[in-house]
Amino acid sequence: QVHLVESGGGFVQAGGSLRLSCVASERTLSMYNMEWFRQSPGMERVFVAGISYKDGTIVYGNSEQGRFTLSRDTAKNTVYLQMDSLKPEDTGVYYCKAEARGAEHWGQGTQVTVSS
Repeated sequence: QVHLVESGGGFVQAGGSLRLSCVASERTLSMYNMEWFRQSPGMERVFVAGISYKDGTIVYGNSEQGRFTLSRDTAKNTVYLQMDSLKPEDTGVYYCKAEARGAEHWGQGTQVTVSS
């Protein structure tokens, strides 16, 4: 059973930073691709960043490239999303997702609000 818990969201002014954490159940990071998605009000969830469990390749969404950094600590079963130079359009609920072999699991999300 895969269980994901996000934390680290909050309220920040434009230009500020936040670090999100996604704590996964044991062995998840070695068996699943881990991804972050954002859902803004009235919008669908969009891909933010992801890391491959096979080779550690990291990819970012176009608007996040250069501002966000994804990392993982396998010993802590945790994936992080460091978000710098935040913009009001980064506002939304951030979800952690584990995906592999046709299965996907989501966390409950953490709210990020960026004021202008």
